[in-house]
Amino acid sequence: MKFFHLIWCNLKRKKLRTSLTLLSIVVAFILFGFLSAIQQALVGGVEMAGADRLIVRHKVSIIQLLPISYEARMDRIAGVDFATHQTWFGGIYQDPKNFFMQNPVEPEKFLEMHPEIILPPEQEKTWLATRTGAIVGRRTANHFHWKIGDQVPIQSTIWTRPDGSRTWEFDIVGIYDGKDKGIDTTPMFFRYDYFDEARQAWGKGQVGWYTIRIKDPSQAAEVAKRVDVEFENSPAETKTEPEGAFIQGWARAIGNIVLIVAAILGAVFFTILLVTGNTMAQAVRERTGELGVLKAIGFTNGRIVGLVLAESCLLTVLGGVVGLGLAWLVISHGDPTSGLLPMFFFPTRDLLIGLGLSVVLGLVTGIFPALQAMRLRVADALRRM
Repeated sequence: MKFFHLIWCNLKRKKLRTSLTLLSIVVAFILFGFLSAIQQALVGGVEMAGADRLIVRHKVSIIQLLPISYEARMDRIAGVDFATHQTWFGGIYQDPKNFFMQNPVEPEKFLEMHPEIILPPEQEKTWLATRTGAIVGRRTANHFHWKIGDQVPIQSTIWTRPDGSRTWEFDIVGIYDGKDKGIDTTPMFFRYDYFDEARQAWGKGQVGWYTIRIKDPSQAAEVAKRVDVEFENSPAETKTEPEGAFIQGWARAIGNIVLIVAAILGAVFFTILLVTGNTMAQAVRERTGELGVLKAIGFTNGRIVGLVLAESCLLTVLGGVVGLGLAWLVISHGDPTSGLLPMFFFPTRDLLIGLGLSVVLGLVTGIFPALQAMRLRVADALRRM
């Protein structure tokens, strides 16, 4: 720390160059923060998936329906605790851009299957007593300014009513929260019995997919195989997989998010590596004579290397901290897509990774100028003064 003033003065020597380099680093880490939040929003559900839950869907495609009668048969399979179902409703609210998930479910079984959903007991009781009742996540309720008691029209893109209308009206009887920060609180859930009774003949008595809770998570593969064997050679064969794999399948529908994010960040940080490395190389070349003086008065090669690396790391860490801080500040104000992303926050893990990257960036960009300074001969350096 006793050389901090010297390192800081070296950075201030070319204020414009240092400022522009610092700004490029700040922008890179702001981008890192936003891409981390977007990645978390799109694939973060995999991390929150229950280890004791399996998803059973049609073997051909998720859009193929399964008979409601499968539920009782699943309950009897060895290793299965109980099963419940959901169906994709595919509705919009007022405008096509207001798209979020709505699914008909069995209320009691659904809440028992998903303990991560926190719904006040009195609201649960009202839901069970209200045939047209629906519960909605806090994020969606806040986004549309819904409150308990509101009647909400949802335009389905799939399901029609007997009169040919696609408009379904639901009474908001509950607003749920997530047990953890990463829980998606955008979907709306309503009663399957109301949905099945009120839709046209097509699809009656059928559901989209089943969620089953297993008694022993370590036996997930065996139970999944038993479920698929149970419905083998039937008109609607099944494919059973862990909940995390099912969620990953949805994410893959829009591309390999992890690969896309990694490619973008790789390109950005490679560019910053070149910019910062060039800045440090120029700084060392401009101070050749000064470095020779430092060596002449007793500074060792190791100390010279340390000074150059410290200068490089100070520049990148300062830019990283400012960039990550600005990203966290903006991200904490909410989803910039106005509710399109199911969860939008800067994971602490990625924040720490960003800080580590800033240090690594400083070491990598500073190592070659530092070695150049270390190999500098005193006589050659003083001759250039």
